[in-house]
Amino acid sequence: MSFHEEYHKWHSPALRRDFEMLTFGHSGHPVVLFPTSRGSYYQNKDQGLIETAAWFLDNGKVKIYCPDSIDASSWYNKSVPPGERVWMHTLYDRLLLEEIVPRALQDTGRQQITVAGCSFGGYHAANFAFRHPSVTRNCFSMSGVFDIRSFTDGYYDDNIYFNNPVDFIPDATDPALWKMGIVLGTAERDICRGQNEWMSRLLNAKNIQHWLDIRPNRDHDWPVWKEMFPHYLSLLP
Repeated sequence: MSFHEEYHKWHSPALRRDFEMLTFGHSGHPVVLFPTSRGSYYQNKDQGLIETAAWFLDNGKVKIYCPDSIDASSWYNKSVPPGERVWMHTLYDRLLLEEIVPRALQDTGRQQITVAGCSFGGYHAANFAFRHPSVTRNCFSMSGVFDIRSFTDGYYDDNIYFNNPVDFIPDATDPALWKMGIVLGTAERDICRGQNEWMSRLLNAKNIQHWLDIRPNRDHDWPVWKEMFPHYLSLLP
């Protein structure tokens, strides 16, 4: 790998604990790339997804930010009540908006970011993008999920509503959503294909332009995501 890599660690005011992140590249459009369920900040590197973006990184087209996840403390933390799980996720959202986005925009001199992720990372990408369209230019969700209620044991509150895209998108009114480049990538045999088709129908009902990309003869796994990611990066202006 010839592109630049940096490790970052800081004490997050939102989480009130240390937080880690890797960045790749030296300039270009900022792309925040989330890990899969309970994945670490180095997962996308270890799985070879970053390498698929080598040309874009080497040529200064993108700079990729790989934050850690806190899924084990939020959605997957069965040791605490569901209201506390979603509250922890709201703190993660605050970290992204107040700590990572400003850093990415300052680093690159851009005004908006792109978000991307695979599987549960696709949820994180879409949820952040749809919640904060004014700072998000593009959303590349690869085999994402969009209904978080399976993690909440029947519990429901405003925090869950505002972090559950299938619930809040039908009520969305922010004009920036209609300007966003949205890709819902999935596969023919993807366990999350139904969720992507559902989200596509919701976006269509709002006349929000997007691309539902269903890859033939593919599964919910890294090989198809390695095909998708560089393809979607090529769509950036």
